[in-house]
Amino acid sequence: MTQNIVSFSDATIKQRGKVILSDVSLDVPQGSFIFLIGRTGSGKSSLIRTIYGDLALAGGIGSVGDFDLTRLKSKDIPKLRRTLGVVFQDFKLLPDRNIGDNLKFVLKATGWRDKKKIDEKINRVMEMVGISVNFKKFPFELSGGEQQRIAIARSLLNDPKIIIADEPTGNLDPQTSQEIMQLFKSLHQKGMTVLMATHDYQMIVKFPGKIFKCEEGKVFEVVAKT
Repeated sequence: MTQNIVSFSDATIKQRGKVILSDVSLDVPQGSFIFLIGRTGSGKSSLIRTIYGDLALAGGIGSVGDFDLTRLKSKDIPKLRRTLGVVFQDFKLLPDRNIGDNLKFVLKATGWRDKKKIDEKINRVMEMVGISVNFKKFPFELSGGEQQRIAIARSLLNDPKIIIADEPTGNLDPQTSQEIMQLFKSLHQKGMTVLMATHDYQMIVKFPGKIFKCEEGKVFEVVAKT
């Protein structure tokens, strides 16, 4: 039986005391590729923030891997995030550190100490995302597509159970967006679970997956027309 990595049942999601989504029931099975769609402000990012512990679950039931979101304490949030790979629209690379130090920072922050193992792990994830750059370069010296590949590599460093991508192609041109989507698909084909929020409907058509839509405070599955 396939295990659900993310699961919500009758969940309520609030932001600043206001209900954003209610009666959320959603399962993300291991090895699946799921799109989360909806207009800006429909609750996609709020749902994603709840998954990685940035927003507390306001009601109902929710779990991510072995973590029960209804009982999640602040001290558990770093442990939860180590099981996730999160990729953002604006890359969120540290601007004052070069690429090598951006990647080493994540590993050192999660307890890695052996320099040889750190270097081996970084080289492995860079190979996975298909990029070769000078590690001494700073983020501003790279193109948007290169920065996003580095951000995806960073999300893979601690062997996450799931990659959560919040509008990962939002700041990229159409050609680069397609290349990044192909990268996510290739990771999925290797067994990675992917949950992606997007409003780029062209990508959903080109790269089919299960679709959930946020609309009018609800989340529901969209059955693709055949």
